[in-house]
Amino acid sequence: MTDSLFLRALSGETLPKPPLWLMRQAGRYLPEYRALRAEAGGFLDLCYNPKWAAEVTLQPIRRFGFDAAILFSDILVIPHALGQKLWFAQGEGPRLEPIADEARFGEIRTEIDQDVLAPVYETVRRVKAALPVGTPLIGFCGAPWTVATYMVAGRGTPDKGPAKELFRRDPSLFARLIDRLVVNSAAYLNAQIDAGVDAVQIFDSWAGSLGPEDFRRWCIEPTKRIVDLVRARHPQVKIIGFPRGAGAGIPDYVRATGVDAVGLETEIDRSFVREAIQPLVPVQGHLDPELLRAGGTELEREIAAIRAAFGDRAFVFNLGHGILPDTPIAHVERLVELVRA
Repeated sequence: MTDSLFLRALSGETLPKPPLWLMRQAGRYLPEYRALRAEAGGFLDLCYNPKWAAEVTLQPIRRFGFDAAILFSDILVIPHALGQKLWFAQGEGPRLEPIADEARFGEIRTEIDQDVLAPVYETVRRVKAALPVGTPLIGFCGAPWTVATYMVAGRGTPDKGPAKELFRRDPSLFARLIDRLVVNSAAYLNAQIDAGVDAVQIFDSWAGSLGPEDFRRWCIEPTKRIVDLVRARHPQVKIIGFPRGAGAGIPDYVRATGVDAVGLETEIDRSFVREAIQPLVPVQGHLDPELLRAGGTELEREIAAIRAAFGDRAFVFNLGHGILPDTPIAHVERLVELVRA
């Protein structure tokens, strides 16, 4: 992997052309994915079938030749492996049995059931065997705060209110839930690395929903502990943090957690990134997924502006969040062409 542009950028190397991959690059915008999903049935059936999950992971690499693949799975496999019932309602997203009190917390396992996650590790091995030489594979987990918001509410919520209500009403219970997620998320990432992933990303999709003090307590501190636990076993593996929506809190997040690189949401100010974040670590992002869906001259101008803003330092081109399911294939092809021009 010494020739991987992606890993070279994460190591701090400035490259003439930034490496490129997209969050949710394996997914619903691809007709080949939709065909396989129809065959698989349920979303979890797809995630836990190594043959299908490996195929989905490889599809965007075959079509676009991205500079990295990302494992096809879901951040909620951790609560599922802890014994929390998980299902996906058609058109409504994930559903879990809520954990809102001591009794419900006592029903989940202390440690993840590795038999539940064994298909994920088999997917990693299959993908690694099939990837083009020099194309790295990214593993991932959800950050404890983001995963906890789903575990407490039993679903996604606009304001993350149920999780906030719990940590204010019973901070000890919420802290123990976060502690359990820290230990098991690190174990999950380490097992992915053992199976063959080359880098990992920690998705804190709802980091921006917290004020400064709560952000430090529930986002920064747990992520630092995960980073430390992964580094203790795999010091060579690069770790990307993605505290989506953290904005001005990102420099503190980077310094405190020790991540090797950080993802940028679409809304962040580029001058701030150049002055306060890029001197610390390589950055990744931050094209608006809506612009990619729309295409046209505005997309082309934005790609050029992002490259001009960040390209004179270590940088990975990506989106500010996941690719939208109705994004035209031609727009992704144009993106690849312009980033590599």
